Amino acid sequence: MKDLVQSGTSFLKEFQKFAVKGNVMDMAIGVVIGTAFGKIVSSLVADVIMPLIGLCVGNIDLKDLAITLKDKTDDAPGIVLTYGVFLQNVLDFIIIAFAIFIFIKLIINLKSKVIHEEKVEAAPVPEDVKLLSEIRDLLKEKNK
Repeated sequence: MKDLVQSGTSFLKEFQKFAVKGNVMDMAIGVVIGTAFGKIVSSLVADVIMPLIGLCVGNIDLKDLAITLKDKTDDAPGIVLTYGVFLQNVLDFIIIAFAIFIFIKLIINLKSKVIHEEKVEAAPVPEDVKLLSEIRDLLKEKNK
């Protein structure tokens, strides 16, 4: 029983180390932000872009596009192939994927600029490099 408690405790400590690592926390934050961002873009597609597309193609709402395969009878429901909903979801996915691509590209660019600025500011020239540069410059002047 004591071994079981110890193995459970070490398992919990191991899990805690894993869960608190930066990568796991970053991933969790990314999932939450991505979900919220996805909802925003979905709303943009459904509430702004699709009505404009519908207006351009003659007041057609993609969600209404369907083919009736079998009419409804008294005994059985009808069978309808709602391909418009599928088209709406495909368009929604493409726009969300593009928006996330642009967002990630923007973040990567900003991150690389910050890292580059930190390297430039944080990297003072070592004394030996300064001395070698002075020797090089003196040799250049002497050889002129």
